[in-house]
Amino acid sequence: MYAITITQPGGPEVLQWTEVPDPAPAAGEVLIEVAAAGLNRADALQRQGHYPPPAGAPPYPGMEVSGRIRALGDGVHGWRVGQEVCALIGGGGYAELVVAPAGQVLPVAAKTTVVDAAALPEVAATVFSNVVDLARLKPGETLLVHGGGSGIGTFAVQLGKALGATVVATARAAKRDRLLELGADRVIDYTVEDFSDSVEADVILDIMGGSYLARNVSALKVGGRLVVIGLQGGRRGELDVGALLTKRALVAGTTLRARADEEKAAIIRGVREEVWPLIEEGMIRPVVDSRFAMQDAAEAHRLLESNEHFGKILLTTGAAGATGG
Repeated sequence: MYAITITQPGGPEVLQWTEVPDPAPAAGEVLIEVAAAGLNRADALQRQGHYPPPAGAPPYPGMEVSGRIRALGDGVHGWRVGQEVCALIGGGGYAELVVAPAGQVLPVAAKTTVVDAAALPEVAATVFSNVVDLARLKPGETLLVHGGGSGIGTFAVQLGKALGATVVATARAAKRDRLLELGADRVIDYTVEDFSDSVEADVILDIMGGSYLARNVSALKVGGRLVVIGLQGGRRGELDVGALLTKRALVAGTTLRARADEEKAAIIRGVREEVWPLIEEGMIRPVVDSRFAMQDAAEAHRLLESNEHFGKILLTTGAAGATGG
């Protein structure tokens, strides 16, 4: 098969379409013929040499895919060859074939094409595990989503509204109207306005890290929950512990990729039970900015790093009889 390999740490130009050995499913795994793979910030970090894949994962980037099941490993039940699926994986998604633990596989949801389904596993698992499982967002509460125009952000806005929350998002002005269409109640242009001056949130989903830490705590209501899932604003920040105590607030940091397969499987079960019905009812949809041929991964990474996209960027193989939707 062919896959996108990283010739050396560096810019998008180090991504090359290369012939590599075919994978084979071990016990408890499924082999997927890839129709599409979703891009994530972690892919760019891996390309730069800053985020190696977990032990046992392929060296190729790509943490979510969609396609059709080609083969089943020993002991796999509940799936069939030829079934359209999407999956959360530890790596290797930028390829024609990939194996995935059966517990991290999801059926392609109704009203979703097999290609666009690649936009869902990583964002759904990330947002669900943090906003619902950890932060326990409740109807009537306020959710503040940083990076509203990203794949994570566009999904979080929709899930927050589906759960009955008031949703505030930070994003560039150019993305405001589309976020309002997705259900955001308010969009703050972070280039000209300080969100901490005007927002009181019960739950904050943060991709920035250090540079937003103090302002995030300031923006929390009493009993609020701040969940940090990214470090785009740096690793270090100053925290007023007195303010944290006064607000009786929770600050948590999480990652998804390095978790054990059993933990990921539990998250995927929750996604299938609680989020997939919302997708099938049309309350949440995959938001796809653009689709590139897999061989054009370098160009796709340039768009990802420009921050000009809205929603997810996909790489497609032309397999599974579909190239878009």
